[in-house]
Amino acid sequence: MSSASDPLAALAGLPGVAESVDSVRKAVDRVYGHRVMRRRSAEITSEAALRGARGSAALSGADWALEEVRRRTDFGSEPEARTVGAALRLTAEAGQLLSIWRQSPLRVLARLHLVASGSTAEGDVVGRPRLAGESVSEPLVESPLPGAEEVAGRLDGLSRLVIAGGSAPALVTAAVVHGELLALRPFASYNGLVARAAERIVLINSGLDPKAICPAEVGHAEQGRAAYLAAFEGYVSGTAEGMAAWFAHCGRAVELGVRESTAVCEAMQRGAA
Repeated sequence: MSSASDPLAALAGLPGVAESVDSVRKAVDRVYGHRVMRRRSAEITSEAALRGARGSAALSGADWALEEVRRRTDFGSEPEARTVGAALRLTAEAGQLLSIWRQSPLRVLARLHLVASGSTAEGDVVGRPRLAGESVSEPLVESPLPGAEEVAGRLDGLSRLVIAGGSAPALVTAAVVHGELLALRPFASYNGLVARAAERIVLINSGLDPKAICPAEVGHAEQGRAAYLAAFEGYVSGTAEGMAAWFAHCGRAVELGVRESTAVCEAMQRGAA
């Protein structure tokens, strides 16, 4: 597929994007080469999932300490607890949807919203894109909300791009999926959590992070909400400079996720020594 017919590949040519892609690839390769990964990769994957969920929840307003997330068993008693519970469920579910993503991204997104909503599900607004006149609860994002007709059209376009595949680097595809879902806010709730879970799915499914040990959600949270929203506004602007800034931010998020898992590997190695 040529760059003319593959818009994601064309985006990979924006200034600085190739450098971000290369930096991410090197960082991921380093953590996959860690000696602990040869023996205890399943433990690293589990810990990365927990930390990724904590990071995603923090960006959606539930900034809990990691040990509180680890200790807690009740996630239905208050808004912050429901947000953390939704993030944990999404992280667990993401790994079950990898084979479906390439064939039916929209089906996966609907499933993610249903899982996020959990026991708070209300009627038929769950697990489908919103209709005209339906409200959206997404307190973090304040950019203009596209209408339901535009949402449907852009979701269809995004789905077609995913199904078609192409030559774009995993980082670019993941960042576009993440940014587009955050811009559209297609569901009545939990759009930020769903967008970051979809980014996770792309990074895993692409082969960049097949064992899910590089939680970008950790990096997004570590860079802070202000930086996250500023980079997202760059995506929404549609300018070359703004889009490149979003890709750089997402790349840095993956690298910070790598750093987190590397620290976990080092801690395990010291404990085993």
